[in-house]
Amino acid sequence: MNAIETSGLTKRFWRTQAVDDLSLSLPAGTVNVLIGANGAGKSTTLQLLLNLLRPSAGSSTLLGTESRHLGPALLQRIGYVSENLKHLEGLTVAGLMATWRPLYPTWDRDLEARLLHDFDLPPNRKLTKLSRGMTMKASLASALAYRPELLILDEPFSGLDPLTRDQLIEGLVQRVSEEGCTVLVSSHEIAEVETLADHILWLDRGRLELAEDAESLRARFRRIEVPDEQAAVPERALQIQSSGGRKRYIDPHFEAGEISAAAQVTPMPIRDIFVTLLREKNASSQPSLTPAV
Repeated sequence: MNAIETSGLTKRFWRTQAVDDLSLSLPAGTVNVLIGANGAGKSTTLQLLLNLLRPSAGSSTLLGTESRHLGPALLQRIGYVSENLKHLEGLTVAGLMATWRPLYPTWDRDLEARLLHDFDLPPNRKLTKLSRGMTMKASLASALAYRPELLILDEPFSGLDPLTRDQLIEGLVQRVSEEGCTVLVSSHEIAEVETLADHILWLDRGRLELAEDAESLRARFRRIEVPDEQAAVPERALQIQSSGGRKRYIDPHFEAGEISAAAQVTPMPIRDIFVTLLREKNASSQPSLTPAV
């Protein structure tokens, strides 16, 4: 079963195509990372899924129900955390939990207490007195406490210090492994969320450029260095460099049997893969400098 499906999902703001013909399927029980630069359409996509925005064309489905038909019963099964969420003035951490608790029949008070403890959240502290990282922890705790089947996170780690970010990710990974829920998290920096990902989705200017299993993506990309500057490289090779009697390149479809024993083969983190793909896309979109004949 797919937890999220879209078909031709499109959103235009006047002349701007924020989301362009987006079609995807995300299996239940997976962690899916939506990456892309600021302005790529990530937040708009998530808002379309949650029916916070109406699409210009196409459709989306969450947990088997069309987004435009989302009602209270289904929303009780979905958690949503965004860096842009605003809380009531003067609300404390405990007050935030008390505000949301009656709205969710599956709210678990024991889990709530564990989350507050694990995230080191002071119950009587006002949210306005918390750091940005602590505020995000409180928002995430309020979304996890009712054990949602689907968790949608919009740039939850943006601008956080590394320690706070790692604590949030560790807490999220632990809860996801315990609950088996489906997660869709957006980020403009893949290094923030690389350890989370089962699937990688790359959105660029509203268009889906890549949708691939993270393990498959890691398996097919390799940095290759060979000791012969004149050595032949596959036609698919990227970023070919020759210097000091050696040749270096990136193979986007690595096959061990094609490489000589003298070659040095290095796996690549997804962040480096993403940077490689982005550079290739930008290079291919540059106008030709060759004069027309």
